[in-house]
Amino acid sequence: MKPAFLSFLAILLFFSASLSVHAQSKPSQPNFIIIFTDDQGYGDLGTFGHPTIKTPHIDRMAAEGQKWTNFYVAANVCTPSRAGLLTGRLPVRTGMYSNRRRVLFPDSSGGLPAYEITIAKQLKSAGYATAAIGKWHLGHLPQYLPTSHGFDSYFGIPYSNDMDRVNDVTHQMAFQASKIEYFNVPLMRNTEIVERPADQNTITKRYTEEAVKLIGEHKDKPFFIYLAHSLPHVPLFASEGFLGKSERGLYGDVIEEIDWSVGEILAALRKNGLDQNTYVIFTSDNGPWLTYNEQGGSAGLLFGGKGTSYEGGVRVPTVVWGPGNVKPEVVSKIGSTLDLFPTISSLAGAKMPEDRVYDGVDLSPAFRGEKGAPREAMFYYHGDRLFAVRKGDFKLYFYSNNPLGYPEKLEKLDKAKLYNLAHDPSERFDLIDRQPEVVEEIQALVKSHQATMSFGQTQLESRIGEEQ
Repeated sequence: MKPAFLSFLAILLFFSASLSVHAQSKPSQPNFIIIFTDDQGYGDLGTFGHPTIKTPHIDRMAAEGQKWTNFYVAANVCTPSRAGLLTGRLPVRTGMYSNRRRVLFPDSSGGLPAYEITIAKQLKSAGYATAAIGKWHLGHLPQYLPTSHGFDSYFGIPYSNDMDRVNDVTHQMAFQASKIEYFNVPLMRNTEIVERPADQNTITKRYTEEAVKLIGEHKDKPFFIYLAHSLPHVPLFASEGFLGKSERGLYGDVIEEIDWSVGEILAALRKNGLDQNTYVIFTSDNGPWLTYNEQGGSAGLLFGGKGTSYEGGVRVPTVVWGPGNVKPEVVSKIGSTLDLFPTISSLAGAKMPEDRVYDGVDLSPAFRGEKGAPREAMFYYHGDRLFAVRKGDFKLYFYSNNPLGYPEKLEKLDKAKLYNLAHDPSERFDLIDRQPEVVEEIQALVKSHQATMSFGQTQLESRIGEEQ
């Protein structure tokens, strides 16, 4: 061979080897991003039927991935819902429930117990970088913050964006004024307060910038980002580029900015060559806050809203995206935020802990488009009361409450009610007298469930300064 050709061949082999080493050094474990909105209703996305809110990025995400139409949260209000997502366990097991104070407040002394294993803690054991952005609401004291629960970093507001009010003026006056100073919530970086009051006009934008930055920083290592938006929980805020731009008013402005945020995150994944190795899951923590009228969202054709275990309070809009890994389709199987812990563990190759009971199931076969229903039943707790149970298409109610959620008006039903959710998602036609065999099946399921249920000690009722 000629010397020139040999030199060329040597250079070619060198670059081939370099590319091979580079390819092998890329993480084989997939990345995970959970985008969790606050109080967003089932009907508040274009792909879920809203006629005037424009959500092109989430709509595209649904078209390229999966739209889950029977996906549920672990509870109908913030704190227990978030605990269920991150632990894969019903909130009544972890102590994140109460019949008196149904969420944590700035004067609360409790939080998610240290012995609970979050998705972040689970993934760290598998070599992942982990980050929490946005609303936490699982305890604001240092021992309960994200950095104490497996997250390498935290940037966000530690509880709901309407807390820490500085005076006693009415909600309506605050909405009209839209003054940041009225809601004196802290913005935290890890365990330190970096801004107070948090400028919520730009909060969605800043959460997004943080997520995009982390994607770039961790592109060579598997990562998990938990982005829990503070909005569209009331009070509503939108940045200058979105304020007054939607046809749906301020609520629509907020949702359209969140949609922009999703677009930025997906673009960052594509830019860094991570789109083929990342799962992005978009969902909400509970149904819309109906008592706030136009300031709240819509449950679409579903009955009820936040604070209820009717479908509108616990069935949430959910999209799963993962090009090459998620089979594009509309999924009508039952799924839950409780399932994210075992599903992500399975996809990451992390062994499930064996020292505790889990209420989630592995949805990864459904992500791949395999037939079969991973989840067959769903238990809906209101505090420590089993409000309803779904098995297959049927949902049996043992309690009732105000479909607006507030005031609660929780009452034990004299006679249970039964609905076929496949035929009647609006829960209008009670079948209790027409389907006795279904009632018997669900009652047997309840008996089996309650026989093995162990309630954790509530973490939501103690206050700072009180004796424990």
